Amino acid sequence: MSLQKIVTPVIIEAVQQQFNTTIEKIEFQATRKDFEGDITMVIFPLLKVLKGNPIEIGTKIGTYLVENVAEVEKFNVVAGFLNIVISDDYYLHFFNKIKSNEQFGFVTASANEKAVMVEYSSPNTNKPLHLGHVRNNLLGFSVAQIIKASGKKVYKTQIINDRGIHICKSMLAWMKYGNEETPQSSGLKGDKLVGNFYVKFDQEYKVQINDLMATGKTEDEAKKQAPIILEAQQMLLDWEAGKPEVLELWKTMNQWVYEGFEQTYKNLGVDFDSYYYESNTYLLGKEVVQFGLEKGVFEKDPDGSVWIDLTPNGLDRKIVLRSDGTAVYMTQDIGTAIQRVKDFQDVGGMVYTVGNEQDYHFKVLFLILKKLGFEWAENLYHLSYGMVELPSGKMKSREGTVVDADDLMQEMTTTAQSISEDLGKLEGYSDNEKAKLYKTIGLGALKYYMLKVDPKKSMMFNPEESVDFAGNTGPFIQYTYARIKSIIRKANFDFDLPSAIEILHPKEKELIKLIELYPEVIQDAAKNHSPALVANYTYDLVKEYNSFYQTVSILGEENSSKKVFRVQLSKKVADTIKSAFQLLGIQVPERM
Repeated sequence: MSLQKIVTPVIIEAVQQQFNTTIEKIEFQATRKDFEGDITMVIFPLLKVLKGNPIEIGTKIGTYLVENVAEVEKFNVVAGFLNIVISDDYYLHFFNKIKSNEQFGFVTASANEKAVMVEYSSPNTNKPLHLGHVRNNLLGFSVAQIIKASGKKVYKTQIINDRGIHICKSMLAWMKYGNEETPQSSGLKGDKLVGNFYVKFDQEYKVQINDLMATGKTEDEAKKQAPIILEAQQMLLDWEAGKPEVLELWKTMNQWVYEGFEQTYKNLGVDFDSYYYESNTYLLGKEVVQFGLEKGVFEKDPDGSVWIDLTPNGLDRKIVLRSDGTAVYMTQDIGTAIQRVKDFQDVGGMVYTVGNEQDYHFKVLFLILKKLGFEWAENLYHLSYGMVELPSGKMKSREGTVVDADDLMQEMTTTAQSISEDLGKLEGYSDNEKAKLYKTIGLGALKYYMLKVDPKKSMMFNPEESVDFAGNTGPFIQYTYARIKSIIRKANFDFDLPSAIEILHPKEKELIKLIELYPEVIQDAAKNHSPALVANYTYDLVKEYNSFYQTVSILGEENSSKKVFRVQLSKKVADTIKSAFQLLGIQVPERM
C-alpha cells in the first residue's frame, strides 16, 4: 500500500476529530530536498473549510498521525506544508517484499479487461521510413508497452497507405527510367529503390514544368499540363479500374517496399500484431453513411453529397460522401475503426499515433463516431506529436532530403563505436561483442533522446548530443546499469539472503522511495500516453543511484549486513532500469 493510501484516511479522521469538519480530498507532493520528510501534505487547500493558522492546523494533524500511524515517525511544518517523516521499518518492509519481484510495477490484464488498439507507423509505400517515422514508431511502440504494463491487453497495428497518386508516381518513374531494375539487381533495399524513383519523378516533373513555362504557360497551367503528371493520373484511373498490368506492377513494387520496411522495423526493435492496407479499406465506411443518414447524424445536400454539421460543436461542416458517390479520407477512417472492432471484438478503445498536423481531423473523426453511437468511441485518443527537425533544418521527401531511418540507425551505431573506442574500455571484447554493444548503445541513445521529450512538443534531434555518456542520455543510463551488473558479478557472497539491517542511510532511503514510485509512474505514463514520464523517472533513479554510489561503500563495506543490503538495493535499481527501458524499447548491456 502506498504512503498516500496509508495516511489519507487518518488525515481525514484527524480533521474530523480535531476540527469537527469533513474533507474529501487531500493534496500531496514530494518533500523538498531542503526539508526533512518523505511525503508532504499541502495545508493551504484546507483553509477553505478550516479556520485557523496553517502551522497550528499542520501541527495538530501531524501529532495525530504520529500517535495513530505506526509508519509515521515524526513531522515538521513549514508555512502551509506538513512534511511527514516515515520510519525506516516501512521502507525496509517494502523493499524486502519487492526486491525479488522482476515484474514489480507491472499489472496483469484481467480476463474481462477491454483491449486497446495502438496504431503507429502507417507509412506510404513510395519511400523509405525517415526520421519522422522513427519518432512515430518509437512513440507508438513504447505507449503500447506502457499501456500493457498498466494492466490492459494491447494490439499493435498500422495502416499502410499503399494506393493513390504518390504510389503511381514511383511506378511510372520506374517504368520510364528503371531499366527493369530490382532490389536484387541493384543491391538496394526495396523501399530505397522505390523511393529513388519517387524522387526521380519529381525531378522530371520539374523539368517539364519549366519547359512548359518557357512556352508561356503559367506555373499552375504547367503543373496541370505536364505530360508526366497526366500519365500518373491515368495510371491511377487504370489501377482503380483493375487494369491487370498496372495491378501486377503495383503488387511487385509494394512487395519490395514491405520487405524493406520489415528490415527497418526489425532493426528499430518494433513490431505489429496486425496490418491494414488502404487498398482494402478505402471503400470502407460507405455503408455507414446510409446508417448515419437514417439516424439523422448525416444530411444529404441537393447535389447528392452527404455531410455532417459539427458547427454546434465548435467545428465545421464536413463532407463524408462526394456527390459522385466516392468516399473521402474521413469516411475511410470511420469504416476502418469500425472494421477493427469487428476484427478484434474485445477492443474497447484506440490510440492513433499521428503528427499534430492532423489534430483537427481526429477531433472530427472521434466526434462523428460518438454521434454514430459506438460505445468504444468514448475511448479514442490521438497521440499527437510534434515535428522532428535536425540542426540542418526541415526534410522534404520529394526532393530526397529526408534523413533515412536505416542511415540514421547506422550513423548512431558508428557514433557509439567512435565514442566507445575513445573511452578505451572494451578490452577483452570479441569483434561480435563489440558490434552488438555499439548497436545497443547507438539505438539506446536514439530511442531515449526521442522518448524523453514530451510527445506534444516539437524537437530538435542532435545525434552527437544523444550519444553523450554524461547527462540525461541513454548511454549514461546504460553505463550505470552496466556498472551495477559489474558490482553484482564481483559480489562473492549469496546476496539473496535476508539482511539484518535496521537503520537506513539517507541515500538508501532515497533510492527505495524512488523505486516505490515506479508503479505510479507506469500508471501515469499510460494515462497520459507519455513515455517521457518513464524516461525521465529512469534518469532521476540513475542520478540518485550515482549519488548513492559516490557517498557510501558497497563491496568495501565492513558490516556484512550493510554490504548484502547495498548489493541487493543496487540489483533492484538495475532491475528497475531494465524494466523501464523495456517499456521504452531500449536494451541494456551487461557490461560496457
